Amino acid sequence: QVQLVESGGGLVQAGGSLRLSCAATARTFSNYAMAWFRQAPGKEREFVAAIAWSGASTYSTDSVKGRFTISRDNAKRSVYLQMNSLKPEDTAVYYCAAGWARSTSYPGKSQTDFDSWGRGTQVTVSS
Repeated sequence: QVQLVESGGGLVQAGGSLRLSCAATARTFSNYAMAWFRQAPGKEREFVAAIAWSGASTYSTDSVKGRFTISRDNAKRSVYLQMNSLKPEDTAVYYCAAGWARSTSYPGKSQTDFDSWGRGTQVTVSS
C-alpha cells in the first residue's frame, strides 16, 4: 500500500479558493490512479475527482465541475485539488486515495477502486 498525507485544508469564505496537496510515498507513484473523496458531517464519503496514472484523463462529480481541478506531478509523487468558488456545501473532510492503475485512461470513481487512503484534511467554507 501507499502512504498518503494530505495538506492545504483550512477555513475560507464562500467564493474563496484552496489548494489541497497529497504527498505519496510510493516509488512507483506513476502506476497509481489517484482520487479525492470527501465526507461531510452526518453524510457518507463521496467521490470528488480522480485522475489517471498519466494525468491524461480526469473525472469529477457534477457538483464540482467547473470549480475544482485535479492534477498530479509524478516526479513529485503528488496529487493536487485546486478548489475555486467554494461554497458552504463543500465543507467536509477531504481524503486522498490511491489505487493501482488498471486502465491507462480510466482511474475509477468508486471507493473500492482505491485501496490506500490518507487521514484527511478539513475544509470549512463559511457563508
